[in-house]
Amino acid sequence: MFDRFVRKLEATRPAPVADAHCDGPCGVYDPASARIAAEAVLSMTKKLLALPVPDPSDAAAYAKYHNTFARYVAIKEEQAHIAKSELLVLWTDYFKPHHLEAHPDLHDIFWKAAKECSYAKVELSLHHAEALMGHIEKIHGIFWATKGRDVAYYTAS
Repeated sequence: MFDRFVRKLEATRPAPVADAHCDGPCGVYDPASARIAAEAVLSMTKKLLALPVPDPSDAAAYAKYHNTFARYVAIKEEQAHIAKSELLVLWTDYFKPHHLEAHPDLHDIFWKAAKECSYAKVELSLHHAEALMGHIEKIHGIFWATKGRDVAYYTAS
């Protein structure tokens, strides 16, 4: 009975159509958080590659090395996951079809960036960490171009 009443009400007084641009206010989207996480991935990758392996006969030094190595890996993996999450939110929530028309390689750049996040977790590769930063730099430029701004991009050194 209630369902019939609701259907009759909807037929006589339909709800207005609401158009929404984003899931949230546009000010909440920014590639900076993905960039910061990717910079941490790059930093941890460099630190891991530079970490000197001590003589295995020095048990204390060897234990310290493994502890430091494990902490760096944990940070690298966590930050790669954060970067991927931030990128996926931008890709799926912020960018719209008209952005894709203006930037036809947008999907490819995001796909490659997401894949580099995965590679950065699976491997200890300076190449993948730097490639991730390169893709995020492109996304950064496209993002700000959609807002009519040309913003400088800063990379970690």
